[in-house]
Amino acid sequence: MNGLYSWLLLFGLVVLLLGVFTKWFQKRWYLTEPLTGVALGVILGPAGLGLLSLSATGDQTQLLQEVSRVTLAVADMGVALRLPSGYPLKNWRSLAVVLGLGMVLMMAVSGLLVWGLLSVSFWVAMLIGATVASTDPIVATTIVTGDIAEKYVPERVRHFISAESGANDGAVYPLVLLPILVLTQPQGEVISQWLVNVIGWQIGGAVLLGAILGYGSSRLLTWTESVGIVEKGTFLAYTFALTFVVLGAARLLGVDGVLAAFVAGIAYRMGPGTDEPTEEAQIQQAMTKFFVLPAFVFVGLAIPWDAWLELGWRGLLLAVLILLLRRPPVILGLSRWFRPLHTRKEKVFTAWFGPIGISTLFYAMLAERQTGLDSIWPVASLLLCASLVAHGLSATPFSHRMEGGEGGDTSSESGRP
Repeated sequence: MNGLYSWLLLFGLVVLLLGVFTKWFQKRWYLTEPLTGVALGVILGPAGLGLLSLSATGDQTQLLQEVSRVTLAVADMGVALRLPSGYPLKNWRSLAVVLGLGMVLMMAVSGLLVWGLLSVSFWVAMLIGATVASTDPIVATTIVTGDIAEKYVPERVRHFISAESGANDGAVYPLVLLPILVLTQPQGEVISQWLVNVIGWQIGGAVLLGAILGYGSSRLLTWTESVGIVEKGTFLAYTFALTFVVLGAARLLGVDGVLAAFVAGIAYRMGPGTDEPTEEAQIQQAMTKFFVLPAFVFVGLAIPWDAWLELGWRGLLLAVLILLLRRPPVILGLSRWFRPLHTRKEKVFTAWFGPIGISTLFYAMLAERQTGLDSIWPVASLLLCASLVAHGLSATPFSHRMEGGEGGDTSSESGRP
């Protein structure tokens, strides 16, 4: 029992201190909150002071998978509530390109680099490439929100990165499951299982579930307000509770809960009376920190230092190449189809900021549990931490370099000449 309260003490202190010093970190230390959380995990973990260890929690893989699943669902709901009403539908062409062809190319580039540099099979390399293909919504949120981002980065750029990061956690799911099925199922059953079970049920069912629960919840809240039976406190916690309803229902039905949470948030925002971001988005963002920051402490605690040393110079070279080649060339090559991005500066900013984060932790743990391979997390964790350092340290300087760009919000596809 004392162990439980030690964790509660740690998480409370992390949220409290980082909440107080957020602006100081951004302006002087140039560190994002996720990177600071990982650093604290390293300091307090077995490699540091030895005050906390995941080995005492039982099944470490399952714990990390479930913690990251809940964290992503809460974060994706927050992203959806922050976007303008109907944003994904208005910008569906741009999002379809980055979530479709863009994700496949980022998976392929990452997987081929892993295959070429490390001693793993082709499909294991593709699996690792898929786990790092998506843009993490949590790290992305720290980059596109706050005083500095709002002052220097155009709103349309921030919305585009947010929408991509929220949607691609679910969009990458079938890309992760394909190599898992190849590695674990009979060859003749892979395509049918992938199309029917993964695409048809787990993805299609998640979209349907999220749309029904999100829009239905919006209509229900509107009705309770009209008859005067809802209290202010209930109103503020409503979307946070909706996140857990969606996640729980998704788990019971066997569909992708992370994608369902994002779709639910989008559907909720499209309901009556939610044309502009409201207090729900603010309370969701504030409560998200209680999950987000401790999740990155878990990452710091789970770093496999010995496995990193075994990767040696190949691991370092892989991390550098992934940062340079996984996303920037792909986004710049496809940027002509991204209508919210107008200038070269905006395209370069978006191309660089596709951070790897908790979504990679979730899919790496999922992959290890499904395949039984222990070679996935060492590589994925190295790439995750390299991204946190590179994108965390560059967030504030790069945001300042956006000064002088076009302002205003032209988030609709039709808004560009």
